[in-house]
Amino acid sequence: MSSPEHKEKVWDLIRHIKTGMLTTLHGEELRARPMHLVQDEYDGTLWFFTDLESEKVFEVENDSDVCVAFADTHDDTYVSMTGVGRIVKDKALIDKFWNPFIGAWFPDGKGSPNVGLIEIKIQKGEYWNSDTSKMVSFFKMAKANAKDETPNMGEHEKFGTS
Repeated sequence: MSSPEHKEKVWDLIRHIKTGMLTTLHGEELRARPMHLVQDEYDGTLWFFTDLESEKVFEVENDSDVCVAFADTHDDTYVSMTGVGRIVKDKALIDKFWNPFIGAWFPDGKGSPNVGLIEIKIQKGEYWNSDTSKMVSFFKMAKANAKDETPNMGEHEKFGTS
C-alpha cells in the first residue's frame, strides 16, 4: 500500500480530473472505458458506479486485477494505478456516493436493482506531473536532446507494493 503522503498526492492529482479509464480483462483482450469518480476523498480505494448488468461487472468478477489511468493533458498530469476490483451492492454506500450526475445514468434512481459500485483497492501506481508550460517543456526537451541527456519534465514517482 502507499503511504499517507502518496495518497494525499494522488488525490491532489486526480480529484479534479474525476474521469479515469478503467481497464479490465475481457477474455484475452484488455478493454478500457471512462469511469467517473464518486468519492470526496482518497484512502487507497477508488469508487465508481456501474450498471450491474454491464460487461465490466462480469469482467471484474472473472478477473479482479484492474488498472485505472487518469490524464489531464492541459496540466500535463498523468496517474496510472493498478489494484483489485470487486462489485459492491451495499445500499448504504450507494446512498453515500449518489449524486445528480450519477442519477442521469440511472433513470430509475438509486433504488434500481441494477445500481451497484465498483470498489478498487489500489495496490500500486505511478504518476507524472509537470509544473512547467508547454514552451518551457519544449525548451527542456531541445536542450536535453542537444546534450544527449534525458530532460527533467517534472515529478515522476512510483508508489505502493511491487
